[in-house]
Amino acid sequence: MKNLFHTLLALGVACVTFAASAQGQAPAPSPAGGSKSIEARTAMCMGCHNILGYQSSFPEVYHVPKIAGQSAKYIASALTAYRKGDRKHPTMRAIAGSLSDQDIADISDYYSKLAGVTTLPDTPAKQPDAQVDALLKKANCISCHGSNFSKPIDPTYPKIAGQNADYLFVALKAYKTENNPQMGRGNPIMGAMAKQFTNNELKALANYVGSLDGELKIVPESRFHQH
Repeated sequence: MKNLFHTLLALGVACVTFAASAQGQAPAPSPAGGSKSIEARTAMCMGCHNILGYQSSFPEVYHVPKIAGQSAKYIASALTAYRKGDRKHPTMRAIAGSLSDQDIADISDYYSKLAGVTTLPDTPAKQPDAQVDALLKKANCISCHGSNFSKPIDPTYPKIAGQNADYLFVALKAYKTENNPQMGRGNPIMGAMAKQFTNNELKALANYVGSLDGELKIVPESRFHQH
């Protein structure tokens, strides 16, 4: 509970800071034509995902995921899963639960375009060592996430190349977690894949994929404070 309190407090402080800095500026119109600007609706997101080096403390300490440049359909799918409880994380469940379907669609579209365009080769420049190569083949990661781990075959699947390695490790472990009301992810495909491996093997996979060039970025919040 203490860690959750600090996480929620950090979100609140970040939101207040963002709101205060935006005073005196005309809000951008909502993509849906509503009265609430996209900046106002993404303020909770920016409190974690737009701060370089920001770390979550639940279920363990790790860097929050990079979401700028991620597929809009994947972001929407993830937020919907948090809202429904298919992904268990108290902070994300509370945030996603406060969003309408239109909020989720607009926020997802916003972050999908925030990082700009990055052109990647079809295969990673950095090749895995023999151990990781064997793990990748066993997991068959490229069959879903693409040969460069940034071109998933379905837009509801994530780009994972260059994602924070410690986040990838925590996410992979979450697919192995069962019967825990506070953590875990209910995806049968990923669950079956992750359960084949030890945690050390999952960490090796996460470290390699996280070391690759990717399209995902953290766009610092200070960018939105410039006049």
